[in-house]
Amino acid sequence: MKSLKRGLASDPNAAHISSKVFLRSTKSGKVQKVVREQYLRKDIPCSSQLCTKCTTIAATDSTGSVAPFVLSKRPTVTTQFPDGHYLIPDTNVLLASMDLFEEASHFHDVIVLQTVLEELRNRSLPLFNRLMALIKSDEKRFYLFFNEFRSETSVQRKEGESINDRNDRAVRKAAEWYTSHLAATTTKKMPAIVILTNDQENRKKAKAEKLVALSLREYVSGLDDADRLLDMVAEGQENRQLTGELFYPEYFSTSKMTTGVKNGTLHQGIFHVSTYNYLEGTVKVPSFDKPLLILGREDSNRAVSGDNVVVEILPKDQWRSASTRVMDEEEANPNENAENEETGDLVETEAERRALQEEVKQAHSASSENRAQPTARVVGISKRNWRQFVGTIDSKAATSSGRMTTVFLMPMDKRIPKVRIRTRQANELIGKRLLATIDTWDRDSRYPVGHYIRSLGELETKEAETEALLLEYDVAYRPFPKAVLDCLPAEGHEWRVPSSIEDPGWKGRRDLRELLVCSIDPPKCQDIDDALHARPLPNGNFEVGVHIADVSHFVRPSNAMDAEATARGTTVYLVDKRIDMLPMLLGTDLCSLKPYVERFAFSTIWEITPDAEVVSANFTKSVIRSREAFSYEQAQHRIDDSAANDELTKSMRTLLMLSQKLRAQRMAAGALNLSSPEVRIEADGDESSDPVADVKTKASLATNSLVEEFMLLANITVARKIQSVFPQTALLRRHATPPASNFADLSEQLKRMRGFELDVSSSKSLADSLDKCVDPQHPYFNTLVRIIATRCMTSAEYFCSGEHAEPEFRHYGLASEIYTHFTSPIRRYADLLVHRQLAYAIGYDGMGSERVDEGLHNKSKLEKVCSNLNFRHRNAQMAGRASIEYYVGQALKARGEKAPDSRIDVDGYVMRVFENGVVVFVPQFGIEGLVKLEDVQLKGDEGGVRGSVFDAENYSLEVFEKGKQSKGLKVELFQQVRVRVSSEEKGGAREKGKRRVRIVILPSS
Repeated sequence: MKSLKRGLASDPNAAHISSKVFLRSTKSGKVQKVVREQYLRKDIPCSSQLCTKCTTIAATDSTGSVAPFVLSKRPTVTTQFPDGHYLIPDTNVLLASMDLFEEASHFHDVIVLQTVLEELRNRSLPLFNRLMALIKSDEKRFYLFFNEFRSETSVQRKEGESINDRNDRAVRKAAEWYTSHLAATTTKKMPAIVILTNDQENRKKAKAEKLVALSLREYVSGLDDADRLLDMVAEGQENRQLTGELFYPEYFSTSKMTTGVKNGTLHQGIFHVSTYNYLEGTVKVPSFDKPLLILGREDSNRAVSGDNVVVEILPKDQWRSASTRVMDEEEANPNENAENEETGDLVETEAERRALQEEVKQAHSASSENRAQPTARVVGISKRNWRQFVGTIDSKAATSSGRMTTVFLMPMDKRIPKVRIRTRQANELIGKRLLATIDTWDRDSRYPVGHYIRSLGELETKEAETEALLLEYDVAYRPFPKAVLDCLPAEGHEWRVPSSIEDPGWKGRRDLRELLVCSIDPPKCQDIDDALHARPLPNGNFEVGVHIADVSHFVRPSNAMDAEATARGTTVYLVDKRIDMLPMLLGTDLCSLKPYVERFAFSTIWEITPDAEVVSANFTKSVIRSREAFSYEQAQHRIDDSAANDELTKSMRTLLMLSQKLRAQRMAAGALNLSSPEVRIEADGDESSDPVADVKTKASLATNSLVEEFMLLANITVARKIQSVFPQTALLRRHATPPASNFADLSEQLKRMRGFELDVSSSKSLADSLDKCVDPQHPYFNTLVRIIATRCMTSAEYFCSGEHAEPEFRHYGLASEIYTHFTSPIRRYADLLVHRQLAYAIGYDGMGSERVDEGLHNKSKLEKVCSNLNFRHRNAQMAGRASIEYYVGQALKARGEKAPDSRIDVDGYVMRVFENGVVVFVPQFGIEGLVKLEDVQLKGDEGGVRGSVFDAENYSLEVFEKGKQSKGLKVELFQQVRVRVSSEEKGGAREKGKRRVRIVILPSS
């Protein structure tokens, strides 16, 4: 150490060591002295092109080159800073207004301090990733300055100083150094060094130190286009004091919440708002099988759906059953003025109070007491899940141009409350689909306060609605950055499998090009992940192979493409486009197992008996040449054609025969045959056209099941292999056994309405009892029950094998003890990681990368990856469903425009019954919707005011014109009803311009 210190001392630009000593108690009770050393340097450059010194002392890379300087020699000039300026934002500014820093025409030459970046990473990983993208952008000129490692800018935390105060001081120290450094090293006019902080005390200290410090609002006011940009400045960032009436209870202190959760008097979980009643929420906590109910604004206490909340259980006399009433926020409070807060000691409006009183009466009835569940109130927020959301401004917000006004922005997602925003552009924003975010929600405001970010375009235009959908589900849809594209093979589409088997690309691969391999996929599939083959063996058994695209050959661990794929997680399929996880060159060409060309693959090959018993399994990297790419329909036709007796057709027949036996084995073991509504939109033209030709239910052919069974077998076989080699870090997929309470409502409904018993003691018992739920009069009834049963399940999830005990690996729906995803690496990042683990497990060396990828053994890293994959997978599914719903509406609209008098009358099925409406599922269009009282047509309908009688015990609702109950229409759960489906533009402010599918129940014949 002495010699090292002498060496450092001899070089004025080299590092010196800063030591910090502190005491730490060990588990045994002893006090241990800990010394932390930090190496401080003087060769970290300022990166300003105006500086004449840093180029001579900056550290060089392995090639001896100095990284290009980022900060411009002609920094941006404004009226506030006529000689130009560099910006140093603090963490809170970036947390609140990252959208502003992403503005293309403003916010250049930004110095991002190491202190700020690390704090941002700890507080918001998504914002950290967005900031890193700005740092990597050549256009924006964001420079990451390692202030903690530069000797003149490093600061030690003082005794008694808070972390926040220490970080504020680090920002001021860096600004002070930049100011003095550039003053001494530039021969031109020196730009101003501007600290951006919304902390009033920090600005005061900076000005006392003769530094330039502005709030974000002060800075933006001096920019061109300030009116538009000021709308994007987050509200509530100016040390605001509470004024006026306090509507909500104060949150518990952090220490009180922590203690309460630890000793069981408080509970913690994710807050979810009901889709049908905005005043009802639930929180699932470990202590209870059923979720806790949160009722009313006061008890939800400013929680927004998705927040991690701490709750306190209410006394038992306040427990009640879930809501039987549909409540829409906009209909309950249609004339609220965003400019004025309501006064009073209760949060609910009069309309909301009346509705809640009706709910209480219902809860107190003898029939409902048996279904009562614990209720609770929110006492604190552990973590906000506030996100960017899409919404619209009501036309009632119209105001004189340029006048600052407060308006309600109505999110498309009904689970998010309406949000107050202040804007000078109300007239310009009306009729647009907008992106916004929530900034704060104080106790003296009935609604959260937020700010507008940008306009997506005119309502109901394809471009605006598609982007709105992608933003709502947080789908990464921007083009791949240059760093990712640079990872692609230089040959582009001309890349080929090396012709010589001596080439390094063939190392460790089997030559399987002679096999009769084919793929079977949906029509027009371009990203072909999988292909299959089967051939007889001399001993009477069969060799069966599943060959999967070898994506891991092209996507190397830890490069830019791998990082991008990790973040995206999955390909997202919309009706009219595909948002790829990987660049198209790979997904639709070089990795895709297209016919007639050689491709790298990862093959799983079994020996299987004629009774579909697996004798052995082997794994190998390979080279294949697919003979044909079939659609499901084409493959089925080929198999059914008695005149076709070529070897490829015989191979598919063998695969079909074995798949049917594999399926029978799974069903016998207790696998569930569940259902979900699936339709396809037949599109006219390419992606630029509106796909409005027709909506059809997807047909399920035997070839669909053929592919599914062998993909399942491959996934199970691979899962066993990687878990044997990676007992702590195998990436697996589990489907937890749902608690019996999840099926309580469905079980009661089936018993009361049809006399069926639902046995949920095991997956086998559930499968058997679902098979018995048959109504000869209504063939679709069994499918309907399976759809509802699917929604009672827990969600399948990716996990790291070390997170759970082996009995918890089980996939309930598949009745498999272990499972993973291996068969779709083009479109799922989980499969790509599994490929790397399997390659390591079989000793494949290839180009050596699998062996050096330490991420395969890093449990903490893999757990974070799994968490992101689960999030991305769920969002991709929801985005796909939302896309179908939107285009069903568009297809119906187009049909109506072509034939305005056309009637689209189809069968529907009642899935849920409320006091003031029913939910109907329409199989032909794969949609479900709420049918309100006014949307029930009656014989001789005169359009009068509707009355109704709700029977909670028998799940029925009778609708009639007031005073004419004898002419009413009664609907009940599971009933088949005739409905008229049409497209209409919703008229409410929340969904203004959003075309919906309207369902009207027709009179019974």
